[in-house]
Amino acid sequence: MQGLIDRAVSEVGKVLLGKEPQIRLALCCLFARGHLLIEDLPGMGKTTLSHALADVLGLSYTRVQFTSDLLPADILGVSVYNRNDASFSFHPGPIFTQLLLADEINRATPRTQSALLEAMAEGQVTIEGETRALPEPFFVIATQNPIHQSGTYPLPESQLDRFLMRLELGYPHPRAEREMFRRKTLHGPGNQRLSRCISADQLAQIREAVAAVHASDSLLDYLQRLVAHTRESPEFEVGLSPRGALALLDSARTWAVMNSRGHVVPEDLQMVLPAVVAHRLVPSGDYAGDGMALVAQMQRNVDVIKP
Repeated sequence: MQGLIDRAVSEVGKVLLGKEPQIRLALCCLFARGHLLIEDLPGMGKTTLSHALADVLGLSYTRVQFTSDLLPADILGVSVYNRNDASFSFHPGPIFTQLLLADEINRATPRTQSALLEAMAEGQVTIEGETRALPEPFFVIATQNPIHQSGTYPLPESQLDRFLMRLELGYPHPRAEREMFRRKTLHGPGNQRLSRCISADQLAQIREAVAAVHASDSLLDYLQRLVAHTRESPEFEVGLSPRGALALLDSARTWAVMNSRGHVVPEDLQMVLPAVVAHRLVPSGDYAGDGMALVAQMQRNVDVIKP
């Protein structure tokens, strides 16, 4: 199983150079049945990563460019009246796919952003009073520009909490950037199509393996101390919800499977902790840092083994 995952990471790495940790976390998010938020400056490879993940997992893929005039019906679909037989027929929107890229999601209005809530939480949408199931598996990968950029609407906490992980890609390492320049010179423009590395059956097997991973009482004690710290420390305005705590455990179990372990170790929690909880934490008004700084401080202050 680890060989499959390593091949998928290597394949995505052909188009997103020097970003193996982010690629592994993105795959971990999808294996854990979660949705992924990628926040970074324009041009950093957010869309490239999402398309590459769809290729290596063999998923149907749809991209929606979010803009200020986008309406919920543009995503979910709409019923159209047919004059010939005086009936309505439903025209499904782009959300009826296995992997939906919501590109620059925070450029749309809150009303349009909220159209994704039911789909992300329950794998279905309710349109004109009728509930329609979405394909299985169903993932949302949303990209977001930093909130200080013009024309952006901040995602509400309820929407942020639907994303299992949030990642930042950052600038490439100089060696990776030089290789990117070299490839562009040799091959010219054009998108590289990646090979499928994980089949639908293999994806299901990975998910079954995640469900079977053991978490010991001592590991759960450590998890509870982390969660309690976010709720009791004065640096936090809002602590981690039960859904956020379960997301952390699911992600740690998945990370264990990706490293060929049948049990969770503290290092699994620590590896996924920033991506899972930073966007869920709200610093108090007296704290000058951001969510990532809070996570780093939490890791230092919470003992792995209770003294």
